[in-house]
Amino acid sequence: MSYHFTKAIATGFDEAIERTKEALQAEGFGVLTEIDVKATLKKKLDVDFKKYHILGACNPPFAYKALQAEDKIGTMLPCNVVVQEQADGIVEISAVDPIASMQAVKNDNLGKIATAVQQKLKKVIESI
Repeated sequence: MSYHFTKAIATGFDEAIERTKEALQAEGFGVLTEIDVKATLKKKLDVDFKKYHILGACNPPFAYKALQAEDKIGTMLPCNVVVQEQADGIVEISAVDPIASMQAVKNDNLGKIATAVQQKLKKVIESI
């Protein structure tokens, strides 16, 4: 089982981020955090890295249900979506598979929530 859903598109990096945020919003997700990995690695380690952003996406109703089902599940929230620049004008967008990431948690109620979130994240990636 893969731990992510991925799609590559031929577009500019900034446009890919905007398209990803729009697709997330269409499925009820907001972006709580945005980490510019390239800038962070340059600042902290003085190394060069490709354009790479991590978007911390949250669907509040599902997050609330997950927290009610399993109070420690916050350690796995929010759902991360990665936008990274590849060679020759290709940008790759990847979203975590919540079922794969929550396999270690033995909670049937949480499994049902993860399945619903998985379907939404698949739609996000497919729609970009």
